[in-house]
This record gives sequence, structure tokens and C-alpha cells, in this order.
Amino acid sequence: MVSHSLTTNDAQRASSGRRGILKWFLIALAVIIALPLIGFAVYYSRIHVPEPNEVSTFQVSNIYASDSSTELARIVPPEGNRSQIPLSEVPVPVQDAVLAAEDREFWTNQGFSYIGFLRAVIGQVTGNESAGGGSTITQQYVKNVLVGDERSIERKLKELVYSVKMTNEWDKETILEAYLNTVYFGRNAYGIQAASNAYFNKPASELTPEEGAVLAATIQLPSQMDPWVNPEMAEQRWNYVLDGMVEMGSLDAAQRAATAYPPTRDPAEYSAYTEASGTNGLIRQHVVEELATLGISEEDITTRGLQITTTIDMQTQNATLDSVNENLSYLADDARAAVVSIDPRNGAIRGYYGGEEASGWDYANAALQTGSIFKVVGLAAALQQGIPLSAQYSSAPVTLPGGITVGNVTGTCGSCSIENALLNSYNTSFIRLQDDLANTTQDTADMGHALGIARSLPGVPETLTEDGEQPYEGIILGQYVSRPLDMAVAMATLANRGVWHQPHFVERVETYNGEVLFEFDPGEGERRVSAQVADNVLHAMGPVAAFSRGNTLAGGRPSASKTGTAQFGDTGLNKDAWMLGGTPQLVTAVWMGTAENTSAIFDAGGGSMYGSGTPATIWKETLDAALANQEVMYFADPVPVQYGGFESPYPYSGGGVPNYTYAPSPGTNSNPAPTYSAPPVEPSEPQRAPEPAPEPSPVPEPAPAPAPEPVPAPAPAPNPIEDGLEQLLGNL
Repeated sequence: MVSHSLTTNDAQRASSGRRGILKWFLIALAVIIALPLIGFAVYYSRIHVPEPNEVSTFQVSNIYASDSSTELARIVPPEGNRSQIPLSEVPVPVQDAVLAAEDREFWTNQGFSYIGFLRAVIGQVTGNESAGGGSTITQQYVKNVLVGDERSIERKLKELVYSVKMTNEWDKETILEAYLNTVYFGRNAYGIQAASNAYFNKPASELTPEEGAVLAATIQLPSQMDPWVNPEMAEQRWNYVLDGMVEMGSLDAAQRAATAYPPTRDPAEYSAYTEASGTNGLIRQHVVEELATLGISEEDITTRGLQITTTIDMQTQNATLDSVNENLSYLADDARAAVVSIDPRNGAIRGYYGGEEASGWDYANAALQTGSIFKVVGLAAALQQGIPLSAQYSSAPVTLPGGITVGNVTGTCGSCSIENALLNSYNTSFIRLQDDLANTTQDTADMGHALGIARSLPGVPETLTEDGEQPYEGIILGQYVSRPLDMAVAMATLANRGVWHQPHFVERVETYNGEVLFEFDPGEGERRVSAQVADNVLHAMGPVAAFSRGNTLAGGRPSASKTGTAQFGDTGLNKDAWMLGGTPQLVTAVWMGTAENTSAIFDAGGGSMYGSGTPATIWKETLDAALANQEVMYFADPVPVQYGGFESPYPYSGGGVPNYTYAPSPGTNSNPAPTYSAPPVEPSEPQRAPEPAPEPSPVPEPAPAPAPEPVPAPAPAPNPIEDGLEQLLGNL
């Protein structure tokens, strides 16, 4: 009896224990189920799903030539190579391949997988980080662009809520388009368009079903599923995708049986981060800096897939590259060149060459001594003050304050017109011309700025000055530094009859979906000097090309030009050689020197380089090819300036090229003053022949210059740039 009672009690206790365990199990299960549901409800009420156009996705911006089709460069964000395209440009079989690989129930599910979510929760609770998977396409997209990939229950819960809410607020086509434009396919390619280029070198719109299956197969494990990395695994996954397409009804059995694994692009031939090559990299830098001045932010550049049309004309650019590459091939390895071509009528930069290294020295944007091409600036200043081309000036040696004697290597003309002095590049005549300006050297500097030379450069807070003070007499001979880009702008202002236009690279900017952010409007420009002054300068420059070794443009096309050189110390050799000039529709500045700009530049025969040599050859070849089949345009016939008829300079707003991040001059010296040696003293001649009209009033004698080189002095002495020899060679 007692035994039976004990057995009954034991059974009751056991039953009670089982009920307790079951109760706690049910409580725990309820908590496991309830907590996510509570969390889901809380997050659902708080989370805002952005509109499709509010989701920023990093993507590539493209820079094109003026034809809007020739790609010059790309701007690739650090986050990856991506280009947005509408779903309509993705072939339906390619869409189906992605669905077969990643989410075969995409069109019917609610945006998430219950099983996948529970696996992830269990994995977090148990510490098994490999647990999880089964994410839908919507979940993958949410993870990629909204919540990240942190391993936590909270992150997974947010992913779930976003996915459900997004499915309720976005249509399925929008979700699929967003996913295809953001998912990673390996090879640093984000989105179907970039992936199509990376694997097949074609746009996504041209993909075949087999090629689409290759891309879809990479999504699961991009680095391992690349057919060039693991061909067997890649093809196995490819077969899985195609079989899934049959299962979904998007590919019939006969088509499946006929499929063959397509060849893919060698990854060594492709780089997602090759933004530009050669001088296009320098153009890219100018474009990026110009976009900033237009109010187009870095975020716009990296998230809106900008399509940037530049002013670069491929006929002009190809002509430039062909001529530069050929002519440099004849010279020493350290020879360098810069070429800038501008349309004077609107400021558009049509051709640009600053060097071969995409991120190296930009010689077209470097501060370099200009030599005798700067005489045209002094001539414009004189004409503006009523000194005509017919004004007679002595070409005899002239002694500057401080005892520096300036002469002409090629001799003298006695007294000749300033027009003739420009043709023969007589230094002494231009020194005397500058002395007759109301404010002497300052007027030359002011005219340079008026024509478009930048007022400051890195390392040069105030250009065309002597440490912020009035420049020395050598300014009219090109003692001070300017950039090839500046000189092209100044020439463009003259060629446009004194009207300056903003020099620019960017013509039009629109987003990948066609929204226009910017379109250049040239307007009427800004008058900087009178048309009469500009016309007279151009007239004086007219004979120079023919005079300089016969560099007349093809077919006798009229041009205006000027050569120039800057000497290398007292060696008698040149370190900078220039050709500047053009036509009414295109002007070109050419500079040649050495890599560091601290040594002499030699021509193909081993002699000293002159502007009438290789620079003039590049100038002529560039313009001839760029203007081929274009209308022959003529400069206006000049109305002679009347002697003594002073004209006040036109007001202007500041001049110069926009404040880009200018490249410093190459070399270790920070824009040193010139180190010329004084030329031999020649027999003195009368200062000037008498003029029929009264000459301008005398001006105060210029401030004393420092002692001549090579004796060290606080500031190197200005001295002439001896390029008269090139004119002698021109006569030969």
C-alpha cells in the first residue's frame, strides 16, 4: 500500500516537472517569437524608406570631348566603379538570370525570407557567424545601400523592416533596377553596366542570356566565381543559374541544351580605376576643379553619374598629340612640351597638352619665362596710349639704371618702326618703347593682366611684379613667368579684337538620367582693349610666321604670331622656347623646355632651341590639321593709331584663368628671376628719330636694377632675352 502511494507521488512529480519544463520552453519560445515581432513593430513605425531618387549610390562620372561620345577620362569614386542604367536597358533574360541566381520568388515574396531571418537570429544567439543566408534581392539591396553588413540582430531586424516596408512602398521593377545598379560583381565593378564592361567589354544592353548567367553566377562569391580565378566553380554556378531559369520558365529545355559557356575578358586588360591616361589626366584635373567653381559638389560627381562634355575638339587634340609626339621623338629624353589651343570667339579650350603623365607635371599650367612673346603685350600697352606702329625707335644698345647694357645679338636697324622692331624682335627698341609709357613697366604688367594673364600663381602671390612692387624693365622682354595657358588666353583676347571670354574646359554637365546641371553660355564677353588696338597688334604680328623659317599656315591662311626664348643663365643657350599665335577662330601657344626647366633645351641637330624651330613646327602642324577644311578667316584691317591720341584702358573685372589648383613650375627653384648676362656693348646710336607729332612727356627714371649676373645680388638683375639669333636664322 505504501509502495503504491510512493509510485503515484513519483509519477505526479515527474508529470509536474515535465509540465514546468514545457511551460518554460513555451515561455522562452514566446519570447523568441515576440521580441522580434515587437522590435519589428517598433522599427516599422520609426523607419522611413527613402524615395528611389533619394538613395545615393556611388557611380562613375564620364568626361567626354566636345562630340559628347569620345571618352577622355572617368571620375571613379573610391567606393567603386558603377554606372546607373534604367531597367529597360537590361535584357529580360539577363534580369531572369540574376533572379535565378539570387531570388527565384522575387516577384511574389514580401521582400524577405522568414527562414533566412531565423537562421541569422539563431546564428547570433549561438555565436555561429556562418549561420544565415537566404536573403532576398530586396534584403541584399537594403544591406548594400541602407544598413550595411554589420553582424548583429539589430542590423538584421532593420534589414527586415526596410525590406518589408520597401516592398510595400516601391514597385518590384524599381527594386530590381536599384539592385542591378548597385550589386557587386567582382573586378571592382558595381552594377550590371560596369560588370558588363569588366567581363565582356560591352554595354549591358548587348548581353546574351549566357553572358548574363556568367554575371549572375558571380554575385554569391565575386572573387571566387570569376572564371579567370576558378573556372570550374564559375561554370558550376553558371549551370545552376541556367537550370534555375528553366525552372522559372524563362528558358526552355532546348535553349538550355544549346548554351555554351561564353569567353570572358582577361582581367589584365581591364582596370576599373583607370581614370585617364597621358595628358587626358591633366584635362581631368582641370575639369574637376572647374566643376567646383560651378557649384557642382564632390557628392554630385560621385553619386549622380555625371556626363561631362568638354570643349576639347578631337580634331585639334589629335593634331596636337600627333605633332608633339613626332617632334619630341627627335629630341633628347628630357625635352618637354606644352600646347594650348583656344577658340577666341568663346574661350573654349579646344586642344590641351601638358605632358605625358596623367598625374605628373602639367607644363601647360606651369609658371615659365615667356621671353619675347611678351613684347606683344608691351606693344598693346603702347598702342592703347596712342603710340602708333609707325613710331620710330632706335635699336642701339641701351643702358639701364644700375649699369646694365642691353643690346641685340643680330645687330641693329638704326632707327626703325616699332612694327619692324617686333618682326626682328629688337630688345632695345622695346625697352625704349616701354620707357615712353605713362607708367613705364607697370603699364606693361597691367596690359598683361587685362588680356587675361592670371594675377597670382602658387609661389607667385602677384604675377608680373618684382616682389609685389613695380616690375623691372625686363618685363617687356619676358623676364617674368606666365603659363602657356595664360599666354593662349592673352592671344585669344587679341584675336577676338580685344574682347575677353572666360577660358573653360566644361561645356555641359548632365546626370546619368538626363538632368542638365550646367551648360556654358559664352555671352558677349568682356572688352579689355579697344578693337583698334587689338587690330594693330595683330597686323604687326602678321608677317612673323613666314619670317620665322617659313612657317606660314597651309594654303597661305592668314595668321598672327610671335616667337620667343628665355636664356639659360649666361651660357648663350636657351631654356624656354615659344611660339604664340593663331587665326580668328583658333589660337595656339607652344612652349618647349626641359623636364626640370633648369637646363638648356636643344633642337634635333644639337643646337640651341629657338621659337622659330620646333615650337613653330608644332604650332604650324597643329593649326594646319585643326583648321583643315574650315573657312579661311581674316583679321580686320587695322585703323592706324594716331600718335599722341591717348586712350584710357577699358575697365575690366580681374582677368585671367579661373583659380584652379595651379601646378607649380617644375624644378627646385621657386620662380627665380632671370640670370641673363649682359650682351656686348655695340656702338651707340641716336635715341630716336624725330617724329612729326610731339612725343609723349618724359617719365621718371625707373628704379635702379640690381647688379648684373653672374655676381650674386639680393635680386638677380633683369637683362635682355637674346632671341635675335632666331630671326637671323629665319632670314636664312
